[in-house]
Order: sequence, then C-alpha cells, then structure tokens
Amino acid sequence: MRAETATLVDEIEQAIALLRRHLDWEQSIKRLDYLNSRAEDPELWNDPAEAQKLMQERQRLEDMVTAIRRFDQDLEDNVELIALGEEEGDQETVAEAEKAIRGIQSEIDKRAVDALLSGEADPNDTFVEIHSGAGGTESQDWANMLLRMYTRWAERRGFKVELQEYSAGEEAGIKSATILVKGHNAHGWLKTESGVHRLVRISPYDSNARRHTSFSSVGVFPVIDDNIEIDIQDKDIRIDTYRSSGAGGQHVNTTDSAVRITHLPTGIVVTSSEKSQHQNRANAMKALRGRLYDLEMQKREEAAQSAHDSKSDIGWGHQIRSYVLQPYQLVKDLRTGVESTAPSDVLDGALDPFMEAALAHKVHGGDGAEIEDVE
Repeated sequence: MRAETATLVDEIEQAIALLRRHLDWEQSIKRLDYLNSRAEDPELWNDPAEAQKLMQERQRLEDMVTAIRRFDQDLEDNVELIALGEEEGDQETVAEAEKAIRGIQSEIDKRAVDALLSGEADPNDTFVEIHSGAGGTESQDWANMLLRMYTRWAERRGFKVELQEYSAGEEAGIKSATILVKGHNAHGWLKTESGVHRLVRISPYDSNARRHTSFSSVGVFPVIDDNIEIDIQDKDIRIDTYRSSGAGGQHVNTTDSAVRITHLPTGIVVTSSEKSQHQNRANAMKALRGRLYDLEMQKREEAAQSAHDSKSDIGWGHQIRSYVLQPYQLVKDLRTGVESTAPSDVLDGALDPFMEAALAHKVHGGDGAEIEDVE
C-alpha cells in the first residue's frame, strides 16, 4: 500500500474512533435496542408527543450507528482489495479501492458535523446575549455589529429571530441585546460562539482616524424544554418590573412592563423588555432556565477535567476570536486557528467554518495551547 493511502487509512480509523467516542458507542447501542423495543409497543402512541420524540431519537441513533458500521466495513473491504490488487499486479483494482477510500473520508467529514450536534440541548432554540465591553461608543457599536452578524447567520439558515431585550447606547450601537433564535440545532451551532469577541479597526468615531480595539461578550444559552429538569424555587428568585426604552424604529419600546429576574443563589440576572409583562416574565424564566442549565453543564465538564470546558469559553477575559479590519483584513479564531481574509463576509453571517471547527475542536479535546493573538 502506498504511504499516502496508508496515512489516509490511519486518519479514517482515527475519525471513526472519534465518532464512536462522541456517540458513546456502547451506551448508544443499548439505548437503540431499548428504543427499538419501545417502537414495537402498541401503547406507545397513546402519547403522540412522547412517541414522536422517541421515534426521532431512534432514527437519529440508527442513522449514526448504521453509518459508523458501514464506514468500518467499507474501509476493511477496500484495504483488502488493495492488498489483493497489489498481490496480483492489478493496478485498476488498486486505483478503484483508493478512490473508494477517499470517498469514505468525505462521507465521514459530513457525518462528523451531525455527530457534533448530538448534545442534550443541541436541537433546541437558543438565546444569544450580547454585551458591550469597556470603551463606550466604540464597544457599543461593535456589539451592534455582532447583533447584526448573528441575525444574518440565522436568516441564512432559515431560522427565526426574535428580539427579547435591547438597551441602546448613548450615541450609537447597543449596551446589550438578547435575541431568541428558533430552529433545529440552533443551540448546537451557536453554543460555540460564547466568549469575548475583539475588533480592531480605524474608528469611524475618531476624528484623528486612529486605530481602536473594542471588545464585546457573547453568551449563548439554550431554551430548556420540559424534558430537561431544571428546578427553580420561588424563594430563590426576585422579580422586578421596570420601564425600558429602545433605539427607535423596529426597536421602539417604551413600556413599563419590562421584567428582570434575579436568581439569588447564583446571582444570574435575566431580562425581557418586549411584548406584555406576562410574556416578558415567561421569556425571562426561559432564559433563566437556560442559564442555569449552562451553569450545570460547566460544572459537569469541570468535574470531568475537560481540557476545554465551557467556563473557558465564556469567561469575560477569554477571547475566542479577533476581527481585524485595519491595517489588513483578517478574522482569526484563537481556539482553532481558523482564519478568513474576508471580514465583511464573516460580519454578514458567514460563520459556519468557525462553528464547525470549534465543535470538532471540543470533541477532539484540544491540547489547551494558546494560539498567538492577532494584533
């Protein structure tokens, strides 16, 4: 076997092993057996909602398990074909088998993204919170650019975006905003965006045209449905109503019905300043459930001593990406090293390459090394 082909075979074997590990192979097989037995129970459909959920889970697991088994078998078959072809001097057979192996690699790459989006809350809708950092108008304008970027990304995918909270800056931009992104796997994709985002540019607000560095933080928290238990005691929360005003236009909101909920044990604060007070309270409670779920996930990952846990991703002092507009054009993800020389495209929502790499990086369990910052 040619060295190049042998290297490819080794890479595919490692990729299959990663897929198995991420799927938690043995547990998934047991779970699939259980779901298959439930599917044969005629009483299952007495609860159509629960039945549909179980059948969707069954289909997802069956697809992944079948695909991984097929990758294993196809790789083994083609490696044997290469050995036979080389033994008999049949280069045509060898070439066909090598082509088939390259095809396996391509299929695994596609399957890997599906596997990366198999977390408990990954399929759910999600809240995206954006807060400007220190720096006044500069950072507030940057926060507004990020709000637009995520809105455009969601629209590209056909997701629905609802504005939940909006606090305008004094001169331009926003102090903070929260959007609810609705769509299948919305949280799975967007969870990789939690962290501090850094912008370097010639400021449009500086009459001396100096270069400025601005920071804004992004937090992503899933909408938690009733299938994920989050216990919130009445005694642990404080609910305040207040008057909120938007930035005008589509964000006009001068209602007294805005709601702020403080979770006393953790200090987590969530707000909603759209629609009615009743709706705001419901929205804020959803956001609080998501924040508490995210906090619990961080604790679990820390307990497992994950090299790249959620806490490192969302801490204010941890930059995940730099966007340089001057003196050159470059967006660089500091976790994965993925780059783009088209910042305008990225800021218009072209985020998939960064998200895919961050998802893969988390599964591979990066070595924790810091990547040189972009100035």
